[in-house]
Amino acid sequence: MVQKFTILFDLDGTLVDTAPDLMNAHNHVMKKYGHETKSTEDIRKLVGKGSASLIGRSVWGQAKKEFGSINDQAIKKEMVKEFIDYYANNIAIESKLVNGVLEFLNWSKKNNISMGICTNKQEYLSIDLLKKLKIYDYFEYVAGSDTFDYCKPDPRHLTNVIEIMQGDIKKSIMIGDSETDAESAKSAGIPFILLEDGYTEKKVSEIYHNHLIKDFVNIEEIINKYLNH
Repeated sequence: MVQKFTILFDLDGTLVDTAPDLMNAHNHVMKKYGHETKSTEDIRKLVGKGSASLIGRSVWGQAKKEFGSINDQAIKKEMVKEFIDYYANNIAIESKLVNGVLEFLNWSKKNNISMGICTNKQEYLSIDLLKKLKIYDYFEYVAGSDTFDYCKPDPRHLTNVIEIMQGDIKKSIMIGDSETDAESAKSAGIPFILLEDGYTEKKVSEIYHNHLIKDFVNIEEIINKYLNH
């Protein structure tokens, strides 16, 4: 039996532009707790590390707070819960697939390519988003930030999924939009396709990648090189 080729995808900023809905949830929490709100562009830069980091970088990155450290952590935890609850109930209002994604998923399916998700979004939120956008059935496995005891940039987040999908690391590739994705792919020894203008503060030149794309239009040309290798 010939080993299938495996493609692993990040979710936020790679397959789906989730920034508008994340921004709405973020601003809902900020207003409720009396903090400064943010724009969609600000949110895009914060998303890669997950929701606790997003809230943390927004609130605690501002001027020093009056709270003691114990109150800080308690309030932060409360805010993160509020953020996740609001976001879970409004997860696919303005979020949309990145250009060319649906066509590429169909092409990959026709070419017998195994596809999985490796995201630092919680697993249940990831699955719900994929189902609401009607692309869940394309994926054999969805691994979120809480699926294993570790997550990106730990390479095991990727290598475990490949193993679960009965793939081969030597016949796999990762597609993502941030240094978190890049670091995990590099450490795992997997080629990495970087999506430009991702959810990161880093410039393209600062992020490890083997290939650079603007969106998913014509990405088949890159994958074909690996299929025919």
